[in-house]
Amino acid sequence: MLQNYFPILLFIVVGLLVGVVPLLMGKLLGPNRPDPEKLSPYECGFEAFEDARMRFDVRYYLVAILFILFDLEVAFMIPWAVTLKELGGFGLGAMAVFLGVLVVGFIYEWKKGALQWD
Repeated sequence: MLQNYFPILLFIVVGLLVGVVPLLMGKLLGPNRPDPEKLSPYECGFEAFEDARMRFDVRYYLVAILFILFDLEVAFMIPWAVTLKELGGFGLGAMAVFLGVLVVGFIYEWKKGALQWD
């Protein structure tokens, strides 16, 4: 029974070692010279002036979601571009419809002012 699960156990152990050993080596062998500049909080070059739990403007989240949405379109375009010769005209048409829908959505967001950062 153990021999069936041994490859999985070995995979987990090797994965943990690959993740933990470099961290320990860096901690043990790396230089440790703290100074006020290194220990100061970094937030756009100035000290924090409000609580870290303050509310963000909803536009920040909207722009982040829009970035993820339009970034994912590239993730769909890469496999399409790799197999374009095999897909032929149907694949080209399908991607044209896909990009058309995305362009219509982008124009809608633009007209609604979702991309404005005032």
